[in-house]
Amino acid sequence: ISQTHPNASKLPLKDSFTYDDYRWAVSSVMTRQNQIPTEDGSRVTLALIPLWDMCNHTNGLITTGYNLEDDRCECVALQDFKAGEQIYIFYGTRSNAEFVIHSGFFFDNNSHDRVKIKLGVSKSDRLYAMKAEVLARAGIPTSSVFALHSTEPPISAQLLAFLRVFCMSEEELKEHLIGEHAIDKIFTLGNSEFPISWDNEVKLWTFLEARASLLLKTYKTTVEDDKSFLETHDLTSHAIMAIKLRLGEKEILEKAVKSAAASREYYTKQMADGAPLPKYEESNIALLENTVADSRLPIVLRNLEDVEEQGDLKIDEAIDAEVTENGFVNGENSLFNGTKSESENLNKDKSNRETEDAKESSSESTDEVKE
Repeated sequence: ISQTHPNASKLPLKDSFTYDDYRWAVSSVMTRQNQIPTEDGSRVTLALIPLWDMCNHTNGLITTGYNLEDDRCECVALQDFKAGEQIYIFYGTRSNAEFVIHSGFFFDNNSHDRVKIKLGVSKSDRLYAMKAEVLARAGIPTSSVFALHSTEPPISAQLLAFLRVFCMSEEELKEHLIGEHAIDKIFTLGNSEFPISWDNEVKLWTFLEARASLLLKTYKTTVEDDKSFLETHDLTSHAIMAIKLRLGEKEILEKAVKSAAASREYYTKQMADGAPLPKYEESNIALLENTVADSRLPIVLRNLEDVEEQGDLKIDEAIDAEVTENGFVNGENSLFNGTKSESENLNKDKSNRETEDAKESSSESTDEVKE
């Protein structure tokens, strides 16, 4: 537009400003916007924060907040830095897919990396109404987006709770709906220490193992193929990121398969040995799996990683379910600053509101979702 506008002749860049320049300029601004509170703190708005925006990412914790009283962003150093040394900040608990899509880099050994999958209880399931009610009492939709994590355990408390309900028998469902201890059972759905039954555990881990295995089969290349390709080909930086993205996703799925298989075998042995089910103490009723971040809250008080509409499936359909293919990433110890994703909202309960140097995208991350 600037090239053809009547006043374009007055622009100093008229003959040199190209569409690529325009794309660069827009992406530079859009990827560095941050959510900050308005002066009265009633809502959030977008702003650029010069200088701080130049900080690159490294492992750590969010140390940036917003001082409403002084109307300024305040960032505490992650560590001691020497004069002239580069200062790094932590961008947030983002997956590598999000880093690649929004920031243009991948991060090796990202402990927050994950693969998203869509799961749902089929409306044609004979026990759909009961499963939906148990899930509702736990604050979990009958269909949702979950994540398989790069860390152990590979599933969150919410996904464990969903899978337990997904695999429950009619009798087990009744126990979670009727009786004086029903609410207690709801609160322990996400706690790995208290299985519903050995049979239920075997079913859920068998399902997860099969599901992750199916997703792996959608790729045209293996982990070994990708590693070899990276070593033997002269690739562009974009190609390297794309391959590392799908490689990282496969590695997470492989870990999930192995973890699920190990759990399946363990609970199969427990069932065969007739081992007694662990009994929970009254003080532990409202606690979830304590190996998951922020999990010391009842399921109903926690937000799901993502909630989206998706296709439903029954457990007996799982092995034959159609799945789609996507890809994801990994990177260096400290990498370039880039896009701020959009859902890292400010904590309105704190006067020092976290702006976090990048806005999380509309879903938990912008990872492509595995169906």
